[in-house]
Amino acid sequence: MQIRRYKHFASVVGLVLGLLCAVEAAKVNKHKPWIETTYHGIVTENDDKVLLDPPLIALDKDAPLRYAESFEVTFTKEGEICGFRIHGQNVPFEAVVLDKSTGEGVIRAKDKLDCELQKEHTFTIQAYDCGEGPDGANMKKSHKATVHIQVNDINEYSPVFTEKSYKATVIEGKKYDSILKVEAVDADCSFQFSQICNYEIVTPDVPFTVDKDGFIKNTEKLNYSKERMYKLTVTAYDCGKNRASEDVLVKINIKPTCKPGWQGFNKRIEYEPGTGSLALFPSMHLETCEEPITSIQANIELETNHIGKGCDRDTYSEKSLHKLCGASAGAVELLPAPSSSANWTVGLPTDNGHDSDQVFEFNGTQAIKVPEGVVSTNLKEPFTVSVWMRHGPGAREKETILCNSDKTEMNRHHYSLYVHNCHLILLLRQDPAETENYKPAEFHWKLDQVCDKEWHHYVLNVEFPSVALFVDGTTFKPFLVTEDYPLHSSKIDMQLTIGACWQDNSGHDNDNETVSEPSTGGNARMSQFFRGNLAGLMIRSGKLENKKVIDCLYTCKEGLDVQLPEEVASAVKVAFNPNQSSLTVEGDDIEAFDKVMQHISYLNSRQFPTPGIRHLRISTTVKCFNEETCISVPEAVGYVMVLQPEEPKISLSGIDHFARGAAEFESPEGVTLFPELRIVSTITREVEAETEPEATEATEGAEDDPTVQETVVSEEIMHNLDTCEVTALGDELDGEHETLDVDQAQVQQRGLEMTSSNLGLVLTGVNTMANYEQVLHLIRYKNWHTEALFDRKFKLVCSELNGRYISNDFKVEVNVIHTANPMDHANNAMVQPNFINPVHHASVDLSGHNLVNAHQASVVPSAATIVIVVCVSFLVFMIILGVFRIRSAHQRTMRDTEGGKENEMDWDDSALTITVNPMETYEDQHSSEEEEEEEEESEEGEEEDDITSAESESSEDEEAGEPEDQQGASRQQQLEWDDSTLTY
Repeated sequence: MQIRRYKHFASVVGLVLGLLCAVEAAKVNKHKPWIETTYHGIVTENDDKVLLDPPLIALDKDAPLRYAESFEVTFTKEGEICGFRIHGQNVPFEAVVLDKSTGEGVIRAKDKLDCELQKEHTFTIQAYDCGEGPDGANMKKSHKATVHIQVNDINEYSPVFTEKSYKATVIEGKKYDSILKVEAVDADCSFQFSQICNYEIVTPDVPFTVDKDGFIKNTEKLNYSKERMYKLTVTAYDCGKNRASEDVLVKINIKPTCKPGWQGFNKRIEYEPGTGSLALFPSMHLETCEEPITSIQANIELETNHIGKGCDRDTYSEKSLHKLCGASAGAVELLPAPSSSANWTVGLPTDNGHDSDQVFEFNGTQAIKVPEGVVSTNLKEPFTVSVWMRHGPGAREKETILCNSDKTEMNRHHYSLYVHNCHLILLLRQDPAETENYKPAEFHWKLDQVCDKEWHHYVLNVEFPSVALFVDGTTFKPFLVTEDYPLHSSKIDMQLTIGACWQDNSGHDNDNETVSEPSTGGNARMSQFFRGNLAGLMIRSGKLENKKVIDCLYTCKEGLDVQLPEEVASAVKVAFNPNQSSLTVEGDDIEAFDKVMQHISYLNSRQFPTPGIRHLRISTTVKCFNEETCISVPEAVGYVMVLQPEEPKISLSGIDHFARGAAEFESPEGVTLFPELRIVSTITREVEAETEPEATEATEGAEDDPTVQETVVSEEIMHNLDTCEVTALGDELDGEHETLDVDQAQVQQRGLEMTSSNLGLVLTGVNTMANYEQVLHLIRYKNWHTEALFDRKFKLVCSELNGRYISNDFKVEVNVIHTANPMDHANNAMVQPNFINPVHHASVDLSGHNLVNAHQASVVPSAATIVIVVCVSFLVFMIILGVFRIRSAHQRTMRDTEGGKENEMDWDDSALTITVNPMETYEDQHSSEEEEEEEEESEEGEEEDDITSAESESSEDEEAGEPEDQQGASRQQQLEWDDSTLTY
């Protein structure tokens, strides 16, 4: 038993000894610690902790494993990290182990760092373990790792100016780009805090400014008499918003000097329309301050881009302007002003400013279709296309000005004019030919004018295969011409559009936008919309436009002019730009130069110019003997104020109401509508009332009296007209039985053109009022079926300058007098006179107004009725004759006894109709009030049913105060007939 115990003890002791031997074997330090090869760190000036990337951690493979046994095992320090060592001279950092078992450590600054002294630090670091045993024998070291540490700056310094104060001297009357420069520095090490981001003038209300670079300049011209020296306080800020520790004082002295420049120049110059040429600078001279001048150059610019299409031009229709400039006939206007005969532009937005040209706006969603027949489908070569266009930089898509494409199915473009990437492109596809060879099809021009948002005039003279382009009168050649096959023959109709291209969507997937057409209101299939303004789009087939006409169309009616005095013509050189809105004067003699400037004038040749401001600018360059600019002449700026012209009042007057027999309407000549029409234009002026010499003293005290008014006078003036339009009021004209007609030869002889429709008749062309008057006198109205017609009304309107000035609406009412044919009698002596008709045939209003009932005119009486009527009519006729003779015998007595009162002729006319001659002369037509008075007078007697213009004039004389006996005599003579053939 005891022996067993000893054996057990021996086995335990052996196990313990084995474990101890194993532990001793584990204490051997076999491996070196391991760290990263490179570290990067950041530390701030006011902090000692370094942020490393990656973190500082040392690893050692000798670190023992931890066993989870029931008995305890004592671990030794082998595998633990005891420290880090930094290598380098004067390294202001130290490395500290935070945890020996994990090898974690940090680097921190020994002392406060200064970025201004050193921004970066580089050194090496090495880790070592604790070695073996208590004494640390056999200690292992890691490899050396490189550490880069950047010191971050803090904004601890403020800007400091390099100078204690600054001084400068300037000359009065000049604006400097830079007078002087102030400068401040910052001692911070970083770019952010060491840079000066802003300078500021602390002194308030001074005419100076300083930029971020420290340059000081004046904001206005300095005046020595106002201030001789300015003292400014200037401060600086770094990019960290630290203000300078001390502000700096800047002194700027103003030196009096001569002021070079134009003297005696009025900034506002008023131009009264119709006064011809106006001198702009009659008293102006150049002050050079006695500098040795060798040459002077002045550029005078008149700004007119905001007026009309770049300047003031006549605002007649484009077709009229072409005619005035001598262009060939046959031009077709595709963008006319909306009218009864040309209504396809009705829905397009316009400027609506009658003071200037009428232009059409295309906003990228609108386009119009030109009706068929306006332009021939295939243009005959040669042909000309002209247009005014204003277009800005647009999208990259094509923008169509004019396009002729297939109406259905194939969507082929036969010809088009479009804009693409500031290029103007003309597409012209040839018709099928015997030989299908390549032919020029697209002509490209790269022009700055296409996208500069200014008005330009474009003319394309096409004489295939060459195309000439004129822009503002200047010729441009295409930079690219592409070729294509001619189109295949087809019977597809074509559609001409403006502002986009027509596309057929039937049977095709098409992404083209659908818009509402202004002219038709339907859904239009359009693409390649135009964005900009167009005006005056014309096509002329069969003939090219010559250069003289093109220049005439572009020439402005306003501009600068100069009449050179003979004594200075050779000493000064003058050059104009094409539209005379700018001129350059060059010379070396100041006196001669001044004389030329004093003769520069503004001229507007329009009778009714566009009112408003035209800015004037004079830029001058003066050179001295060294061929450099020795003095600076400031730019002179002013403006010409074109005053509002006296607006003319166009008045149409004449016979506005008359009656004619039905036979005249049905005759080949018809009825003249405006036989005595007068066209008069007047202007109203305010003039001071003239006073008698003896009343001068009395009026002197009334000069300041606000109750004294100026006298308004009306003056008749002469000017042209460009349109007169006759419109049928009520129902439209029925071409089957009525028409408005005028002799075409007479129209052409007076240089006018006529178009007619079911709405009426339009005369166009720039011509005198007298010529329009003569042609309007020739207009006749014809009607071949007057049975049911009792009246017809027409309206006449004339205008000038494309609708800028419009006349009154002159309305004419024409009445039709229906008379029944008398029955045939065996005895001619018993035939009723031509002024007596059976009453049952028609109810006639003798004043020329509408008949009561049209149906009554066509009633056919029975035989018994005819016999009765004839007998009664004969009896009544004899009674009337007796009464008439008695009335004639006592006419003077009755006039004296009644004191001018209107006599009434009383008889039973229930079975009679009195027909009065309606062909009496109308002398004048006055106001509607006089017509109403005439109607009231006509109601006083049943026999006074025919009112003429002569009665209207008589009524006016009565209002002027004629004696009552003359009134009665006048009224009594209103009803007359020829009774010389009657038997008593």
